[in-house]
Amino acid sequence: MADRSPSRQLAFALPHAESFSRDDFLEGHANAAALSLIESWPEWPNRIMLLAGPEGCGKSHLATIWAEQAGARSISARSLTAATVPAALATGALVVEDINPQAFDELAMFHLINLAREEAAFVLITARVTPAAMEIRLRDLRSRLRAVPVVTLMPPDDQLFRALIVKFSADRQMNIDEAVVNYIATRTERSFAAARLAVEQLDTESLRLGRPVTRALAAELLRNQD
Repeated sequence: MADRSPSRQLAFALPHAESFSRDDFLEGHANAAALSLIESWPEWPNRIMLLAGPEGCGKSHLATIWAEQAGARSISARSLTAATVPAALATGALVVEDINPQAFDELAMFHLINLAREEAAFVLITARVTPAAMEIRLRDLRSRLRAVPVVTLMPPDDQLFRALIVKFSADRQMNIDEAVVNYIATRTERSFAAARLAVEQLDTESLRLGRPVTRALAAELLRNQD
């Protein structure tokens, strides 16, 4: 007997461009303090500042906006070494992305903070948790990081969460209507990472099945995850 099941397409993991311009940054109560910090530069309360918040909350987007304003270089914390510190600070402004406890060179970070102070350079650090919550072995670094002012990005409110769903869909050139947005928003954990994942999975399932993105498809997808 012929197989009458609906044909399925292969869903290729193609890259999706995400804009990190100021115009594409979604403002809300959750990130208002962090955005205010970026826009107030160079009138910062301290030349070294730290943005803390969960994955996908917009730290890298804000850091990119600031780097363009300040002419800053950018380096991941795990790539920082003592030998690269002077060159990293060459422009007088630096973004250090994603300080992950026990996954970066503590001596290099200690050297960076000291040199930045000596040269009056600006440094913007991003991390998922505050320094007070990090297990840092080097005592002098621990005290220096804990002295750095922290601006925390909070979980998104309902309005921002819905806007994130729309933005992530637009980044993937995926047409999505209000019914789909409402369905995802009321049945998904309210976090930046969850919004991104829901949109990614919906896009992938739509391509795999060769079906448009609808509320019914979203319901099938989320129901299968229960």
